[in-house]
Amino acid sequence: MSVPEDRPRIRTVSTRVAYRNPWMVLREDAIERPGPDGVPRPGIYAVVEKPHSAVVVPWDGVHLHLVGQDRYPLGRWSWELPQGAAHAPDGASSSIDDHAEIARAELREETGFEAGTLTRIGDLAFAPGMANQTFTAWLATDLRPGPPQPEAEEEGLLVQRAVTPEQFDAMVDDGEVVDAASIATWHLARRHGLA
Repeated sequence: MSVPEDRPRIRTVSTRVAYRNPWMVLREDAIERPGPDGVPRPGIYAVVEKPHSAVVVPWDGVHLHLVGQDRYPLGRWSWELPQGAAHAPDGASSSIDDHAEIARAELREETGFEAGTLTRIGDLAFAPGMANQTFTAWLATDLRPGPPQPEAEEEGLLVQRAVTPEQFDAMVDDGEVVDAASIATWHLARRHGLA
């Protein structure tokens, strides 16, 4: 279902960077919202900018493979599917434009697996009300094991766990898996015939 082309849109009046680090940019935009009477209404919008990323379901035919880590912003442990973005040292997107290569790199970094087959199963947005980050969901099969190759910031922080589809669903039900991208990607994998 598409939105009619004549539907008014929010217009950016000005923008300023409020914060920047190697992983994200926070900007504040002065905007004009369409008013019900046709008169624009001024406002502000905070936007988190992050590069496109990948979320991967590593499937060995019996188990999907999760990565666990301490998620500082949540103040808790989190079990997730392997995921991440390509970054350049200054925080801009790297030259890796191939989304499949991002998926392969994240899978290798976080689990050590190489995927013999990588299938795109969907495209989603993380938090479209506040961030521009999108991700491609992937199903990785024909897995070949190898040693994980974590980034420096993840060194010593990641653990792995192989679970059946039923165990993953129970982990979601029990609140052990709360990562929305992992849950959405698993849903897409199931819609594509997995488990």
